[in-house]
Amino acid sequence: MKQAQHIPAAQAPAWLGAAALLGASLIAMATLTLRAAPGMDVVAVAFPPWWSPQQTFAAAADAKASIVRTTALSSLIVVRPDGRDGLRRLQAAGAWLTLNPQAISACLRTTPTDRPA
Repeated sequence: MKQAQHIPAAQAPAWLGAAALLGASLIAMATLTLRAAPGMDVVAVAFPPWWSPQQTFAAAADAKASIVRTTALSSLIVVRPDGRDGLRRLQAAGAWLTLNPQAISACLRTTPTDRPA
């Protein structure tokens, strides 16, 4: 009589749990460090990446925000929101994220001459 073969149950790889924890930690840290505080005078604003620069500038103008500078990405600009509800108006105009411009300053450089002396 033949013995029945034991078929092991499917298991997730051992590293999958550690990779999920690492990914969740990176997302949490990025969210905490890049997020713009409500009272900030100047913020970096991310609009949809398929928007043209004209759409991005028009949305910032609709939100009554002054454009401080552009970045290497046309959908990411640095603005000075007008008034207390400036961040809310930017989001209503189509902004996906409002970020701390100091936290992402490396991404904001458009030319090598922007480096501090």
